[in-house]
Amino acid sequence: MTDTRDLFAAVPRSAFDTPGESRGLIDVVRWRYLLHLLVRTGVTTRYRNSVLGWTWSYVRPAAQFLVFWVVLGLFMNLDRGIPNYAIYLFSGIVVINLFSEAFKNATTSIVGNAPLVRKVFLPRQLFAVSAVIVAFVHFLPQVALLLIVCLLLGWVAHISILSILAILAGMIIVMTFALGLGLFFGAINVRFRDAENIVELLLLLATWASPVLYAWTQVQDAVVDKLGWPQWVVEVYMLNPITQGVELFHYAFWRPVTDTAFALPPGLAWNTLWTFLIAVGTLLIGQLVFRRLEGRFAQDL
Repeated sequence: MTDTRDLFAAVPRSAFDTPGESRGLIDVVRWRYLLHLLVRTGVTTRYRNSVLGWTWSYVRPAAQFLVFWVVLGLFMNLDRGIPNYAIYLFSGIVVINLFSEAFKNATTSIVGNAPLVRKVFLPRQLFAVSAVIVAFVHFLPQVALLLIVCLLLGWVAHISILSILAILAGMIIVMTFALGLGLFFGAINVRFRDAENIVELLLLLATWASPVLYAWTQVQDAVVDKLGWPQWVVEVYMLNPITQGVELFHYAFWRPVTDTAFALPPGLAWNTLWTFLIAVGTLLIGQLVFRRLEGRFAQDL
């Protein structure tokens, strides 16, 4: 009879998975069925027992847009001659909403699923990734509303392949950046709940740190002409992945339906590449921190 020990000795150790060992984001693909369940649960439970249901996905951004448009555009004249300011504003708002929901939900995803984390082993990155995907699903009705308005204004007649690529690039950059930050702060939030307050502060600044309510040319005028700061300060500002996502949506939705002489942001194409690399770098750093801290998640929760 063959000795069982000889059989196991003949099998390389790489053929076995160490119990409790995570392979990082690779496990998200291997556990895609569970990811599908988490996303479906997140989508279906958000508006459970709600009278309006999915209508809130339209009402909330519409109300947000009206407040900004009336108060800042009409009362405070922040538009300062930006043509078709309503489309300009809403194009930026939908990007900020995507980033805000994805970043915030990914940060709280581990703490929010504490019972599962404490009792069952599964790749913890699944919670952050599913939170970002759920945010993307809730983002789609907002884009649909923006698209309908743009179609009524003749968007189809001016659309190009570059516009479609700009939409895809903007979404990828923003979601990748949000996931990287969500993994980073989500891991820290397990032990130090101050991370949630830091995230709230960052989200408050995100709307004002990107050209959502104003034009990027106003930043150029204020920083270079008024303050006398060097041009590279504006270039660094434009390398913010959220700023790039907003400008790509302006390029895709606002410019085709607007007769404007506004200059394109400098190096829009190259900045798309650089901000994508920054977003990927943020994701790698977030994943590194997450994997170093995830071993104590169950104890800290």
